[in-house]
Amino acid sequence: MRRRMHLAAAILCVALVLPLAAAAVGKATAAAPAAPSAPPNVTAAMAKGGCKAFAALIASSPDAASTYASAAGGGMTVFCPSDDAVAAFAPRYKNLTADGKASLLLFHAVPVYYSPGSLKSNNGVMNTLATDGAAKNYNFTLQNEGNVVTIKTGASGAVARVKATVLDADPVAVYAVDRVVQPVELFKPAPSPTPAPAPAPAADAPKAGKGAHARHRAAPVVADAPGPDADDAPPADQKKDSKKSSAAGVLRSRWFAAALAAVAVASTLA
Repeated sequence: MRRRMHLAAAILCVALVLPLAAAAVGKATAAAPAAPSAPPNVTAAMAKGGCKAFAALIASSPDAASTYASAAGGGMTVFCPSDDAVAAFAPRYKNLTADGKASLLLFHAVPVYYSPGSLKSNNGVMNTLATDGAAKNYNFTLQNEGNVVTIKTGASGAVARVKATVLDADPVAVYAVDRVVQPVELFKPAPSPTPAPAPAPAADAPKAGKGAHARHRAAPVVADAPGPDADDAPPADQKKDSKKSSAAGVLRSRWFAAALAAVAVASTLA
């Protein structure tokens, strides 16, 4: 009889304790925070959005792949060149060292999440995943003109333009660009623009005369005045003629005198 009473009491206790324990477990489960969701697969998003070649380059570079994977959890914005842009740039990419290739790939991402709206409201210099303090600047300039977002660097490569949004899932955003962005740390800087030549000074405009005829009348041409002896001096030909005339006159006078002398002598003899 006693055993039956003890068994009934135990069953009653279990029946009372079990609901209380289940309620406590339920409260603990509800209070526990939900596990954070894993960041999106950046390279997979690139491949689906027209940047398959660029995603393959990241996967082939261990340094770039690990940096992209770790940066995705803290916030990141990627500017991935299209497949056509990567194909056009392939010869220059092959000439880079392994470190240079990794730096170029990391140069296309910034460690901050920019939604499409915030991207169009930001202008200025931005650090990239390739930036390492003063040792490696690896910065580019983001500019907005209306709905056009461009990326510029000091290198001679053309400006890259944002074409489309590939992924917008906070804390990661991926945008497709039409060119490979070239850092000045790896490529030659753009040449300085040649300054335009200074305009020639304008000639002084002639002063207008009075009346319509004065405006169209040409200025009279004044001849140089002759020297003080120009009017008195005879030409060279006249000087020669004068000398010849004088000589002829002297000869005639001498001949006439001789003739008179001969007549005088003849008269005397007669």
